[in-house]
Amino acid sequence: MKRKDAIEILHEDEDILVINKGSGLLSLPDRFKPELLNLKDWADQHCGRIWIVHRLDRDTSGVLVLAKNEEAHRNLSLQFENREVQKHYLALVKGRPSTSTGTIDRPIGPNPHRPGRMIISKSGKAALTSFEVLEQYRAYSLLQVAIHTGRTHQIRVHAKAIGCPLAIDPIYGDDKGIFLSQLKGKGYQIGKNQEERPLIQRLSLHAKQLSFLHPVNRNEVSFEAPLHKDFRAVLKQLRKWSI
Repeated sequence: MKRKDAIEILHEDEDILVINKGSGLLSLPDRFKPELLNLKDWADQHCGRIWIVHRLDRDTSGVLVLAKNEEAHRNLSLQFENREVQKHYLALVKGRPSTSTGTIDRPIGPNPHRPGRMIISKSGKAALTSFEVLEQYRAYSLLQVAIHTGRTHQIRVHAKAIGCPLAIDPIYGDDKGIFLSQLKGKGYQIGKNQEERPLIQRLSLHAKQLSFLHPVNRNEVSFEAPLHKDFRAVLKQLRKWSI
């Protein structure tokens, strides 16, 4: 991943740094491959010591806020802990939810048989997700999702639980990508000796918007992360061929 594709600065002041993170970017250095580009090392080089306030899954793109001093870190951490931060995502999922809006209130816990994966579990922690269908296509739907708790893989697990897993999810669903040939069907043609590349081939989840109180001046602030090129490309073709 190229540095310019991995990190886009959305806002910076004396107390916070807000970025649009690319899919595949690590938040912290890898234990076995510390040379891999990661958010912590980049931010430390960019503005000195940085505090990680919250994280996105490695393969989720979108908006993240970082703290540039201890006061900002303490205040932002409390806002996240007290569920005072509003987090909105865009999720491209398979199928169509049974309702145009809905709430998923199902506890999530570790999968005892598959380390690193989560499942709906009565013994898990409370998890609350709400969604709204923004657009519908033949085989997919675009959802706006708000999470009211911060469980590991929450959107991915809840989406699967309602029968609409993320369109691309190597852990909880399909990892084959979405190809233009799928959408155009018989109308698709490719040149001789050419190999079709997917429109998108990574987790189809994007952290769109983050709203909170500025940790120092206490003003209400909201930041929105533009979709990355691959996500924009697949939506463009879905709107053209799949409605």
